[in-house]
Amino acid sequence: MPSTVRLHRVLTTNPQKVYRAFIEADALAKWLPPNGFTCTVHHFEGKVGGTFKMSFRNFTTGNSHSFGGEYVELVPGERLRYTDRFDDPNLPGEIEVTVTLTKVSVGTEVNITQAGIPDVIPAEACYLGWQESLRNLAKLVEPEINQ
Repeated sequence: MPSTVRLHRVLTTNPQKVYRAFIEADALAKWLPPNGFTCTVHHFEGKVGGTFKMSFRNFTTGNSHSFGGEYVELVPGERLRYTDRFDDPNLPGEIEVTVTLTKVSVGTEVNITQAGIPDVIPAEACYLGWQESLRNLAKLVEPEINQ
């Protein structure tokens, strides 16, 4: 049975900046791949009904896996919902990702739910990958560089 992972993080920046990191292709390519992977964005439409296609490449082995999906809901600075589907037939099903952003006294509370993860992917591997990605996200959005 497909699994679900839930993640939580507080970032010291505003919700609008975090939201942009999820809907701009070059930003996603910078923070989303876990450590040891690169990301190529093949297609990207950051709007409701818009689709995306990207691939992660393992920098050590050169192996890659591609996936894509569709943006189902976008509420600027507050909420995103999108689907993910792997191109590999051994990773069947559709994953739904929900991201909620809440302004808090120190910045933005980020809650992510990833539901429908294929059985062959261990939940702990998802948690590990997301933890690395969220650290990368913080490195992108938390600095205030005003030039």
